[in-house]
Order: sequence, then C-alpha cells, then structure tokens
Amino acid sequence: MRYCEPIRVLSPDEMRAIHENALRILGQVGLWVESDEAIDYYEATGCAADRDRRIVTFPADVVERCVARLKEGFGDPQRLPERMSVRYSHVRFRREAFCVHQDFSVNTGGFCVFICDLEGTRRRATMEDVRRTINLAHHLDQITYLGLPVSAQEVPPALRPVKMAAELVKRTDKLGGVEAFTKRDVRYVTEIAEIVAGGPEALRREPVLVGYGEMRSPLCLDANMAEVMIEYVRLGLPQSLDTMPNAGATAPATAAGALSLGMAETLAGLVLGYSVDEDACMTIDVTPSFADMESGLYRYYGAERAPLLNARIQMISEFYGCPSGVHGGKTDSCHFDEQAGVDKVTSMLMPVLSGACGFGTVGHLENAATLSPVQLVIDNEIARYVRHLVKGVEVTADTLALEEIRRAGPGGEYMTSDHTLDHFRDEAFYSDLFDHLPWDSAQAAPEMVDKARSRAEELMGRDPEPRLSPEQIEAIDEVVKRAEAEVG
Repeated sequence: MRYCEPIRVLSPDEMRAIHENALRILGQVGLWVESDEAIDYYEATGCAADRDRRIVTFPADVVERCVARLKEGFGDPQRLPERMSVRYSHVRFRREAFCVHQDFSVNTGGFCVFICDLEGTRRRATMEDVRRTINLAHHLDQITYLGLPVSAQEVPPALRPVKMAAELVKRTDKLGGVEAFTKRDVRYVTEIAEIVAGGPEALRREPVLVGYGEMRSPLCLDANMAEVMIEYVRLGLPQSLDTMPNAGATAPATAAGALSLGMAETLAGLVLGYSVDEDACMTIDVTPSFADMESGLYRYYGAERAPLLNARIQMISEFYGCPSGVHGGKTDSCHFDEQAGVDKVTSMLMPVLSGACGFGTVGHLENAATLSPVQLVIDNEIARYVRHLVKGVEVTADTLALEEIRRAGPGGEYMTSDHTLDHFRDEAFYSDLFDHLPWDSAQAAPEMVDKARSRAEELMGRDPEPRLSPEQIEAIDEVVKRAEAEVG
C-alpha cells in the first residue's frame, strides 16, 4: 500500500504551541473534579488538589511524564491490542506513518433516541428498530464497526446499555463500542463482551463493547464519568477520556483556543488513567466543534468544522503519535437534501485526506439525534465512493498497457479487448445508487432516495444469521436478568 502525505493545517511549532497552552490551562486553571476517588489518584501522582473547591492543578512535568509513557506504549511493536473500535471510529494502538489511510474504517452507532423510519416518520426508537437497524448495518459492505444505531426508548434508561449490548452481540460480529451510563453498566457490558470473546484474556487481546468516560466542558469531571473510566482501567481495558468542547459556548470561540481546551481535558484523563494503573492501555481523544450562535447547538458539520477536525487529527495522530479516527459522515440537516449531501461527502473525505484511520458515525440526520436507515444506505455508498477516491493509481507493466496500445494501434478501439475486460471493474466506480444516464433515461429511473429506501427495506428484513452458540446466548441472557434484578 502506498503511503500518501495527508493534508496538514498545523506546523510543528503550532502543534507544540497548542500542547504547551494545554499544559498552562491544566497548571494555572485546573480541573473541577467531583469524585473524591479521582482526586485521591491525582494527588498520589503529584497533582495539587484544593478539596474545598474540588480544583485539581497539574504540574507540567506530571503531564509530560504521562505523554512520554503514552508515546512509549504506541511505539511498542508487540503491543496488544493492536486496535479497538471506539464509539465513532477506531484507535490503532501502534505507531505508524501519518498518512492517508486507504484502509480507513467506517462506523455506525450513536445510541440515537429517534429514528426516521422508511415511511419518513420521525419517532422514538423501539426494540424492533434496534434489531432491524443492526441487521441493516451488518449487511452493508462498507460498515466496519457497529455500535447501537438506535436505543430502545421503552427500555428503562438504567437498563439500556446492558440490554442494547445483548441485542448487538446476537446480531453482528462487527462489534464496536457501547455507551456505558454508569459503573454498573461497565461491569455487566464487560461480562457480555467476555462471553463473546471467550474470556477475560481474550477480550483484552481484542477488546469489543468498550465504553468511555467523557469530560464536561469546560474543565469539569463529573463523579459518574470518573467512575466509568476508572472501572474500565481497573478491568485492563483501553481507555481515553473524550471531550467535546463547543467553541463559543463551552470553549473559546477560536479553533486554537477550543482545541487547546480540549487537549487539556483529555490529557487530564490520561493522567488519571496512568494514576489508576501505570501499565494501563491509554490513548487521548477530543472531538471539538463550533456552537451555532443562533441556537447554541453543537454543530456536527459545517465548513468551519473541517479545518478544526483536521487540526485535531494532526495533533493526536502526528504530534502525540496515536493513530485514530474522528467524526465523519455527519450533517445537521433533517432531510435527504443538498446540504446533507455536501456535509456527508466532505465530512468523510476531509478526515481521510487529513490522516484519520476511520470515521463515523454514519446514518445520522438532525445533529446526530436521529438515525435514518435510508441515509445509512446512502452513507454506505458515499463511503465506498470515498474509498475509491483515495485508492491511488497502480503503475505496472500491465497497467501501462504498452502491448495493448500496440495491438489497437492508431484509430483502434479498446471496448472489446480482454485487457479492458480484466481491468475496467477495478478502475471505474460502479454504483447501484448513483446514475450515469442520459436525460430521457434518467427521468424514467427511480431516484436515489427511493433506491436507498428499497435497499434498506430488503436488508432490514433479512433473517439474522446465528452469531453465537446457544450456550453463549443463554449466558448473555442470564447477565441481562441479573442486571434487571439489580436495577429493579
């Protein structure tokens, strides 16, 4: 595979300036920490804590030691796991060239509350929607990892992570990350993952269903999120503390300021992880955007977010040496319209060209609140299109085709040659959704949305193939029963 240079929006000096600004934020402003246990860990590793105000400040050398440990871990060629799906993409836990990844992954998931169904009705998702959308995503060829496209709203919130994880593992082997609302969820979901993987050690070699803690910008670590992260680290599973600074609302309105704040927040999570276990498998993550100043919403895509995400990819993958994916396939549109098309294509293509090793989560409309099966089919095809865009050009004696050119000669043709038959399907992009028709034929052909709707209906209706043994299913059902009994 050829390594192509990615788009860079930051110079080495600018990356260093953002990192050093993050260190100043942690050292001079600090982090509000609700969890006494987390404060204990921070103090034990050399941070200063004002327990009355619950503010923890971080000496620069403490953070730098953790960053050095992070880079050392990613530099180990024998490190396990090699990779893991996270909630919207995946992480590769080994250092590799910062480049355009032609083998990028595509995720769907998101635990969406709403579904825009095949009739075009936006409504709250049900357990039947969970099952059918998992089935759809499993059969789409570009979907690499699959979390929960929607979450069943009739299931009590306290049981959703466990019951949704149980449904997921029974219906697909493209297992991604799963939301964990509480420390209790971590225990039950991990038990399900161990049943699927074949035991605790097998799960640690190839982690699935791993959730995450998340910072509350600006600079607040709630007790619940701290507990979730600490529990995962104790279980020996990879972790990062994600953060989603909203520039202009929960972060400075400038890209550099928002990115600095986000880096400070996730580096605080890095320190916590290594405080719990100095051998923890840690990475870092930040998912910044800009606030819509008319509504205050966190914009999931727009022209202003592309360079911000490009900078985020460069900081984490190149500066810190942690190859990872990023938000992509996003739109704030509520319709299958031109805005959605522009947003979807550019939010997939730009991260890939900027060095992301994957993107997600796809299939969403309306600020990632609503999952659309029709849009998921369209997004799958756009991802296939993007994969073709970045595949490069193969130059060999066969592809240079000198003998074929000699055979045809001046004024010849190539339509009927064996060489064309051997190569045209690899070179050209053919799609069941995108048309290349003259006007009259196009007027009689079904439109893309109609074709996508038919495709979604067909795949959602397929019978799921058995993924687990009867013994595994019985064990998973028992986990769900115990969770139900504990929650009441």
